[in-house]
Amino acid sequence: MKVVICPGSFDPVTLGHLDVINRAAGLFDKVIVLVMSNSAKHSMFTVDERVDFIKRCVNLDNVEVDTYNGLLVNYAKEKKAVAIVKGLRANSDFDYEFQQALTNKSLLPEIETVFLTAKSKNMFLSSSMIKEVCRLDGDISQFVPKEILADVIKRCKGDTTYD
Repeated sequence: MKVVICPGSFDPVTLGHLDVINRAAGLFDKVIVLVMSNSAKHSMFTVDERVDFIKRCVNLDNVEVDTYNGLLVNYAKEKKAVAIVKGLRANSDFDYEFQQALTNKSLLPEIETVFLTAKSKNMFLSSSMIKEVCRLDGDISQFVPKEILADVIKRCKGDTTYD
């Protein structure tokens, strides 16, 4: 069984993220969507909220959602993953992701990194950009899954309660 990890902060999950997750699910036996904390970012949603969002948006038998706070390669080794799947939007993504891939490979030589390019309609999408558009009263319905749209808008408007 070929297990892959699709890591990210997913704050919140976007239609671009879902595209990568769905495509990875078609290529591999099992995809673990791994919600991680990024110390360089201030998250709008808690890890538990982000896990819930992904579970509400992804309904595939070979996809599971998990969290981890340690080194990604340690998690990959524990789960016997053969690869890490990352989505790429632009050259700037590639530079950063390539550096991460090389670091992961040096720490765990048996792990591969698979890059899936974003569809053209998702190339500009980022969670940060979506949150900013929402804060400024822009329509984010074309960027965020309908299952979580109301939750994202509510939080962007300053409501910190979670249903």
